[in-house]
Amino acid sequence: MKIISFDRTKNVLLPLIFLFSSFLMMAQDGKIKLSGKVVDENGKPLPGATVSLKDTSVNTFTDFDGGFTLSVPGNDGILIVSYMGYKSVEVKAEGKNVLQIKLSPESTTLNNVVVIGYGQMKSKDITGSISTVKMADLTKQPVANIGEAIQGRAAGVQVISSGQPGSNPTFRIRGTGTIGNNDPLIVVDGMPLNGGLNQVNMNDVESLQVLKDASSTAIYGSRGANGVVIITTKRGVIGKASVTFDVSSGVSQATEMLKVLDASQFASLHNEILTNAGLTPNPNFQNPSSLGKGTDWVDAFFNAGFQNSYTLSYMSGNDQSKVYTSFNVFDQKGIILNTNYKRYIAQFNSDTKISENIKFGSSIKLNYDLKKQGDYSIQNALSSLPTQPIYREDGDFSGPVGQPLYSGDVDNPIGKATIVDNDTKGYNFQGNVFGELTFLKDLKFKTLLGGEANFWKNRTWAPSYQWDTKGSENAYLFESANQSVTLLWDNTLTYHKNFENGINLTGVVGTSAQENKFEYINGSVQNFPSESTQTLNNGIDQTTLHGSGSEWAIFSAFARGNFDYKSKYYVTATIRRDGSSRFGEGNKYGTFPSGSLAWRISNEGFFKSKVVNDLKLRLGYGITGNQEIGNYSFSSNYNTYKYNFNGNYVSAAIPTVLPNSNVKWEEQEQFNVGIDANFFDNRINVVLDGYIKNTNGMLVPQAVPVTSGYSDIYVPYINAGKIQNKGIELVINTKNIVKDKFVWTSDLVLSTNKNKVIDLNGDVPLITGSLGLNYNVSRIQEGYPVNVFYGFVQDGVFQTQTEIDDHAVQVPGTSPSNSTSPGDIRFKDLNNDGIITDADRTFIGNPNPDFAGSLNNTFTYGGLSLGIYLQGVYGNEIFNANRLYTEAMSITTNQSVAVLDRWTAPGTSNSMPRAVYGDPNNNNRASSRYIEDGSYLRVKNVTLSYNIPMDLQGKKIFNYVKVYVSGQNLYTFTDYTGFDPEVSTNGIDNNVYPLTTTISLGLNVGF
Repeated sequence: MKIISFDRTKNVLLPLIFLFSSFLMMAQDGKIKLSGKVVDENGKPLPGATVSLKDTSVNTFTDFDGGFTLSVPGNDGILIVSYMGYKSVEVKAEGKNVLQIKLSPESTTLNNVVVIGYGQMKSKDITGSISTVKMADLTKQPVANIGEAIQGRAAGVQVISSGQPGSNPTFRIRGTGTIGNNDPLIVVDGMPLNGGLNQVNMNDVESLQVLKDASSTAIYGSRGANGVVIITTKRGVIGKASVTFDVSSGVSQATEMLKVLDASQFASLHNEILTNAGLTPNPNFQNPSSLGKGTDWVDAFFNAGFQNSYTLSYMSGNDQSKVYTSFNVFDQKGIILNTNYKRYIAQFNSDTKISENIKFGSSIKLNYDLKKQGDYSIQNALSSLPTQPIYREDGDFSGPVGQPLYSGDVDNPIGKATIVDNDTKGYNFQGNVFGELTFLKDLKFKTLLGGEANFWKNRTWAPSYQWDTKGSENAYLFESANQSVTLLWDNTLTYHKNFENGINLTGVVGTSAQENKFEYINGSVQNFPSESTQTLNNGIDQTTLHGSGSEWAIFSAFARGNFDYKSKYYVTATIRRDGSSRFGEGNKYGTFPSGSLAWRISNEGFFKSKVVNDLKLRLGYGITGNQEIGNYSFSSNYNTYKYNFNGNYVSAAIPTVLPNSNVKWEEQEQFNVGIDANFFDNRINVVLDGYIKNTNGMLVPQAVPVTSGYSDIYVPYINAGKIQNKGIELVINTKNIVKDKFVWTSDLVLSTNKNKVIDLNGDVPLITGSLGLNYNVSRIQEGYPVNVFYGFVQDGVFQTQTEIDDHAVQVPGTSPSNSTSPGDIRFKDLNNDGIITDADRTFIGNPNPDFAGSLNNTFTYGGLSLGIYLQGVYGNEIFNANRLYTEAMSITTNQSVAVLDRWTAPGTSNSMPRAVYGDPNNNNRASSRYIEDGSYLRVKNVTLSYNIPMDLQGKKIFNYVKVYVSGQNLYTFTDYTGFDPEVSTNGIDNNVYPLTTTISLGLNVGF
């Protein structure tokens, strides 16, 4: 028998005894230890999630990696796992000691955090009118900046884009509120943006809010009169470091191309033009059909455009430090010859926690862009004769040959766009550093130092040329250097306290100081001995030099209080006092108060409804100011001149503008009433707002008699106008189908706005809409919307001489070459005095739409997602000024195919007049002839994306991979005959760079 030594077995028995004792101890206290990990829908850790045992006080929090450990009695308990912004879940232990728990985003929007002025709050607690744009719907659109992407997605916000590479969109929030600057304040990471949205990479944006009513904008005082757009860029988060690469490439073309006459059609028209004027037709056009198609200038002028975008970003964070940084390259070639745009953006955001009470951070943005646009003229491309080639046999550009009556005098548009360089280089910096100190538990002090520096240089070089009869003997060089530097210092003290009796109180007080300095210098020169040396000091003739500068500053103090009782009764009160250097003594300071109330009826005990999940009423009123009146309106402006006095040149400073030391703030008062409601388990969300916005003390030009010694052209502004805007806004978000794999959601946005000028310092209207040579098509007048079209009313076309004799006299005479004749337009005699004069002009159109809307549908099946976005406006008119040239039929230029339906004999046309050289009846006067319906419905964007499952990749390298194809401005339903119905805010289409249809392929990869 083998004897086992205790010494040899103790190494085995002691661990067994210890393990058995542990089980005995666990059995004695009845507890087991559970561990696990909490992740989001993408498998990323959720640090700080709460893990608690149901119906007990036992709980813990997840660590940096989302992990947790929790001791619970027994092995069949139920854990409740929750995290802000995500659905809470219940998990049964069921004997498992290691758990993997995935949370899904909260379906309701009530708990979404909304960024407001100098703070943030939950969506459910908002008392003002704020629109939040879903960033997930935007980032895959093939556009240059976020302004274009949000078009139609926020109720009451009108965005008008241009197809020109490098252009910034125009914003109008709740209508045109002043005849001056209507641009909203754009705030990026707490810093007002001066340089335009092209400085912001859309992939960097985390959230975007639009503050619309006075209750939400009053915290910005004089800066918020036209609304506020708040953009917050991404920041690092606690968790595993991640790298994202997003690349897209697209091709563009004009949404619609205008068709012009070919060579045969033009020759026939030209013969008719000269014959009707009693002139001899061009001998070369005796047989028009023999000329064939000729040159298609429009096709050569417009080409396919291309754009590429690359964004590389890095994000990481831990308990002490978080970082987000990115780099973006955007390269766009326009659809018009030699119009290009290239941009580089670097973003760096950081947050560092020194202790539980002290942290600091920064947001820094660097931008460089280059815009090239040559010397293009859409009008010349449409007007160039199809009988003229682009190039001569020697390869040089062509020009008109012979007398202008036969050959025209239009410069070769392809040549001018090719040889002229017009470049703008921009160097931009925007950034801030901030520090936060939390003390006395409920108080937080934040100080922010920010700056923005914009430097841009422009250079135009036009060499000498001679193309047949057209040319320029001297080369021309223009160069300018501009700089704008803005400094900002904000300080805020925030108090937040949730009391046990249900009262929640948040208060903010602060100061803001901002100053801006702008300087520019430019010079030009002509005639270079050697055109290979293109510098200002090498020119000989007509040297010019200009330079100037300006500055402004504003200092503000503000306070806001938010009161909430049991999430039922809300009160918000705001006041801000601004002092601006743009006003004279006694008027520098303005005080802007606002207040709003809200009542959540659905939280009342008497409210019982299975259909309505949430119902809140809002009411607000406030006053905001506008300081965008120029820097020196309160003082006289002087220009220096030199006079010949007794043979000697002496300098003199001459006042050009009568000073108005009483100029003060424009003020906007705004009333807002709103309803927020959720229905059917939060599957339908409705936001309805109605508002009235009155601009009081609007600055309008003062009438100055020339006998005063001051200019009657450059006049001072006085506070004597009033404009009213009123409208309704509706947003409906629905979850139509929500299944395990298939989800269909919809977003409907509708808004109306009625604009009216109430007062304008008397009955004299302001003449606007200039097209040159005293040709104006718009005006601002009491009782009408801003910039309504004004002109004669077309009443058909005269068919016979008898009709002319029976009508009011338009142009007297009997010769078809110099008086009104059959085929000319008949204009209405509105005052019945028997003669057509300027007194017969009237209001002929309104550029402001009756309503605007959009509809976005998103369909998701597994990893496949399809988004279809429709956007449009209704009820506005457009003055199609391009038709002044393409349907004139009065000089030697090409015309559009619309003139093929011109009047040639009685009964042939009652809308398109005859063709006659010189236009003796002045058919081209500003009239309803050029007014068109600007309504449109556009397939704005269609995006199809696919998240490639990780299990198809074998070894996991990426966190996610998404591929997508996106189409922008795919099709437009409209009756408008121009390139595109989306023109400037004044509704005039005059050589507007058309929008483009863009198809883009993209790839988004996360590591």
